[in-house]
Amino acid sequence: MPQENEIIIRPMEEKDIPQVESIERASFPSPWTSRLFYLEIKKKNFAYYHILEFKGKVVGYIGYWKVHDEAHIVTFAVHPLYRRKGFGKALLNYVLEEAKKRGIKRATLEVRETNYAAQKLYEKVGFKKVAIRPGYYHDTGENAVIYWKNF
Repeated sequence: MPQENEIIIRPMEEKDIPQVESIERASFPSPWTSRLFYLEIKKKNFAYYHILEFKGKVVGYIGYWKVHDEAHIVTFAVHPLYRRKGFGKALLNYVLEEAKKRGIKRATLEVRETNYAAQKLYEKVGFKKVAIRPGYYHDTGENAVIYWKNF
């Protein structure tokens, strides 16, 4: 488990995108491109992206869209070498607290049905499984599990 003084969580900047894209490619079968991340971080009025640095290296990131009083988590990943060490939980909790400060009342996300580690993390921080979206992931046809968390 990382010590609080060893990690920095801050808004994603353009300079972070190469490291974020590297984590993205290591994490997802159909990764976002650097251009997509660049466009997303420019949407200041409703899109919020953060990175987690550990010892000066970007090891995780998360992004959500504010839609009315909801935070829709659109992307979230931790570098494979840093998973199951508390980094994802720290980043997720930080962003959920930040969302609450923005007046957000609930959070939602979709996760691959076979991503059991992520589902365990979401449930650990209070998300509830509410539905299945059949065939949601176009690359594999896999179902998505929809999670919600009320604040």
